[in-house]
Amino acid sequence: MIAAAVLSAKDYRRTLALMVGLAALVLAGWLGGRVAERWALADLRRSATSALGLQVAALRAEMQTQSALPLALAADPEIERVVAPAPDPALVEGVNGRLAQIAAATGAAVIYVIGADGVTVAASNATAEKSFIGRDYGFRPYFRESMATGSGSQFALGTVSGRPGFYLARRLPRSAGVVVVKIEFDAIESAWRASRESVFVTDARGIVLVASEPGWRFKALRSIDEAERKRIREALEFGQAPLSPLPIHAVAEAGDLVRVGGTARPAWPALMLDAPIPGTEWRLHTLTPIAAAVQRERAQGYVIALLTTGLAWAGLATLMGRRRRMRIRLAEAAARREELESRVAERTHALSEANQQLLAEIEERRRAEAERERLGRELAQAGRLAALGQFAASMAHEINQPLAAIRSYADNTAILVRRGRIEDAAENVSAIGRLTERIGTLTRQLKGFARRASGRREPVRLADIVHGSLEVVSWRAAQAGIALDVPPPAPDLAVLGDGPRLEQVVVNLLQNALDAVTGRPDPWIAVRIEEAGERVAVEVADNGPGIPEAVRAQVFDPFFTTKSEGLGLGLAICRGIVEECGGTLGLRSGADGTTFRMELTRALAPPDAAQDSRTAGSLEAT
Repeated sequence: MIAAAVLSAKDYRRTLALMVGLAALVLAGWLGGRVAERWALADLRRSATSALGLQVAALRAEMQTQSALPLALAADPEIERVVAPAPDPALVEGVNGRLAQIAAATGAAVIYVIGADGVTVAASNATAEKSFIGRDYGFRPYFRESMATGSGSQFALGTVSGRPGFYLARRLPRSAGVVVVKIEFDAIESAWRASRESVFVTDARGIVLVASEPGWRFKALRSIDEAERKRIREALEFGQAPLSPLPIHAVAEAGDLVRVGGTARPAWPALMLDAPIPGTEWRLHTLTPIAAAVQRERAQGYVIALLTTGLAWAGLATLMGRRRRMRIRLAEAAARREELESRVAERTHALSEANQQLLAEIEERRRAEAERERLGRELAQAGRLAALGQFAASMAHEINQPLAAIRSYADNTAILVRRGRIEDAAENVSAIGRLTERIGTLTRQLKGFARRASGRREPVRLADIVHGSLEVVSWRAAQAGIALDVPPPAPDLAVLGDGPRLEQVVVNLLQNALDAVTGRPDPWIAVRIEEAGERVAVEVADNGPGIPEAVRAQVFDPFFTTKSEGLGLGLAICRGIVEECGGTLGLRSGADGTTFRMELTRALAPPDAAQDSRTAGSLEAT
């Protein structure tokens, strides 16, 4: 009986162990299925999020291909004339044909032009049976919005075509009317259906505008109150669509899990994600089926969990044998570690010697680098002295210009004094003083160049630069009978740069122009000022013979000149000055003359500088 009792106890423990093992297997399988289900949903969310981003980008790209078309058409002068009272019928017919060509080329559903009274006057479907011409669209929100703010948009059901689409509108100049481009999304919906993707787009009210499932169009994600329904029907946005709810029902346990019905197949669970479409109030929604993926992953989780638990039980049986084998391995590892430490010590000694050699090589390289830097400084000093020699040669050329002007003013002053025009003579004397200051500025620039001083960048009035330049060259132009067309710049127009050096550039360009037109019939020189945003351009143009194309690319090279007595440094120095001031200097030339264009950065006029009352016109000479 005792043996039977012992046997019974062993059977009980064996049975209990078996039951615990089976319970562990069941629990592990259930837990594995749940974990696998969550992992499957997480993978689906990641892939669905990526697909959602691609769908948004594709739809946005399709809309952007048409978004610039209304703006371009609104600037068309023929379209502006077609909305005028009593337009030319031939003009209207030509505009209709051109709108049809543009619609066909861009893929737009229809393009039409609405007058200020809301009536369509031209359309790409003018020859169609259901033409938009003569239709009154003054009630459309996109028309009222574009007339009020300049642009408008609306998704609505066409009152004539009966087809839904996105309307982009742009107001014409002087509020003469509106040009409208209608976009239809049939191609996108077909692509969604072909790829078997469940995708739809809703507006801010939750109404479906575009959908892969045709029966979902003009249904709503949430209920629409009666007041909003009335407003929609009055605006004829969606015709008589009932705006019924979508057959999508949320699952209580997760916010993005839903059940979808109302399609050709039975209700199916899905993962519903959405994202905004940039530039609009729309949102794009995707429905990703989850049943197949979740069931597959759950089954795999069951199998993996069962196998893992079974292997764990089998591992318990071999644990003791492994512990014994582990002790043997540890002893062998200790022996190998000692041998390895010995080898490491030998290798460390060799590395120490190599490190000492490397440090010596590093020190040698540092000395070589210091020597290289010293030689570089010496080469830079030699280059600066060579450039200083070139600059000194050009400075003699630049000083000759104000000296010639001083001589002209002095001769003119003597004539004015003899005639009793004392005030004019006094003005000439003041001009001589300013030119003397200019010579001093040029010599200071020579000293600054020797010190490698960079050009100043400060606000300077453009009127002062032009006036100072005319003081140098106007007497020579008057003596040669050359017309100077120099409109005075705006008093508050200023640029960023070094005033005296920019004046030197303008003087040099004017002197070159005088040389070019001397001896020509009806010679003239013009200075033009152009303002374009943050840039201001100064152009010096003449009607000289132009610069040959063969040498046009060399005119800014140092020591290149076409003059018999020139140094060839003027234009090279001018370009350097303009670039130091943050600008550009270029030219265009032809048989009718040459134009040099200097572009500078606009600046605020100096607040503490008194407005110069002198004009930039030609100086009076007798």
